[in-house]
Amino acid sequence: MHQLVYISSAVGSVAILPIVAVSRVNNLRDGITGLLYADGVRFLQALEGEAAMVERTYQRIARDERHRALVVLSQREVATREFGPWSMAERRGDEANDMLFDRIGTLVAGASPSVRATFDHFAKIQRDPRPPQ
Repeated sequence: MHQLVYISSAVGSVAILPIVAVSRVNNLRDGITGLLYADGVRFLQALEGEAAMVERTYQRIARDERHRALVVLSQREVATREFGPWSMAERRGDEANDMLFDRIGTLVAGASPSVRATFDHFAKIQRDPRPPQ
């Protein structure tokens, strides 16, 4: 099982629900699972599946004009899927930051410490937008 984690920036205002709808169909077909965190400005995603399908999915995302500045944060082989079924983490309406942060913590609970830290850190930055002092 191959796992790839990347981050990218959204081009303009991106509607997340249409992306999720198409991704669910494509990912089911290709045996891809993982986690997508989207905050309307950036995407942080873990893709898991057979290596060729993960690479094919990532290349499709890289060609998508709604993404720019894609950076692969990690690629590795995993014994089993760390995220289970496909999941999406996004801010729900007026959801409080702490509620979002707790939900993301639950979604990444089965991930390796380094991948979990990536998602936790990203969510924490979003939770506390103040610049470091």
